[in-house]
Amino acid sequence: MDAASAAVVSKPVSIDGLMALARPDMAGVDALIRDRMQSPVSVIPALAEHLIGGSAKRLRPLLTIAAARLCEGQDDACLKLAASVEFIHTATLLHDDVVDSSELRRGKVAAHLIWGAPASVLVGDFLFARSFELMVEAGSMQALEILARASRVIAEGEVLQLTRAHDLNLTQDLYLEIITAKTAELFAAAAEAGAVSAGASPERCAALRKYGQELGIAFQLVDDALDYSSTSADLGKNPGDDFREGKATLPLLLAIARTGAEERGFWDRTVGRLDQTDEDLVRAQSLVESTGALESTLALAASYADGAKSALAGFSPSHPWRPALADLADFAVQRRM
Repeated sequence: MDAASAAVVSKPVSIDGLMALARPDMAGVDALIRDRMQSPVSVIPALAEHLIGGSAKRLRPLLTIAAARLCEGQDDACLKLAASVEFIHTATLLHDDVVDSSELRRGKVAAHLIWGAPASVLVGDFLFARSFELMVEAGSMQALEILARASRVIAEGEVLQLTRAHDLNLTQDLYLEIITAKTAELFAAAAEAGAVSAGASPERCAALRKYGQELGIAFQLVDDALDYSSTSADLGKNPGDDFREGKATLPLLLAIARTGAEERGFWDRTVGRLDQTDEDLVRAQSLVESTGALESTLALAASYADGAKSALAGFSPSHPWRPALADLADFAVQRRM
């Protein structure tokens, strides 16, 4: 990690300021979420509450609110868009956990292990439908287009990742393409939709989209690093899940490249064929760490966080939302602290 990145990591960052600024709006978003996840079919609100009620900072809808307010938006249209963003995110999590056979989500037993895979998928579909109802109610065709496109791109990213699972030869560029689609696209769309709801100029909408995209990439890079270095308390999921599922994330890809022929058999067996023992995760974590793959991944995340902050350059430094969003970019990298 270079000196600049190390300096960022050594300085603790809080997003308390951002959360305080957004608190009144986010209370409105939460009320909308809880109202719109209701249904006379009792399993729907029960299953939705299991996942949505366990969420913490709701970063994606928070981005929608922050972008709207940074662009001087005064009305409540952004609240409906923010709730829509949370429903899209929750729906994708429900679907992903079924696809990945995940055991934990946000520190809880995954919904599909309680209600079954069919119910989880169908409740995800219900939340997607609710999200589009909210988009229509927000009254912006442009915001509707942004979030509809994001839903498609996320699905494409997930399918691309699925088709390249266990691929030990995945390039870094293709890995970045996958996480840009499956993770960063919703961050980007959330921020852009917020700016659009405020009637911001095309330049400002583009800047906030760029901010969200760079933030989202940094966020996913850190998530992928945490899987090899953290505990389930930090992640809200089992550490090592990516390794056990054979996901070709950047820490793994860098470790494979840097261990070369000496460890090729180990990687072919554990990732390529998913023939694993209980001790293999510890060995993989050790190799990821000893090769510097973890440090390199986190350094790349820090560079994307810097890119996110640079995207805010066109906004007044004295506007309270700008430094709050800059802190969020640093926080995304420091979540491992």
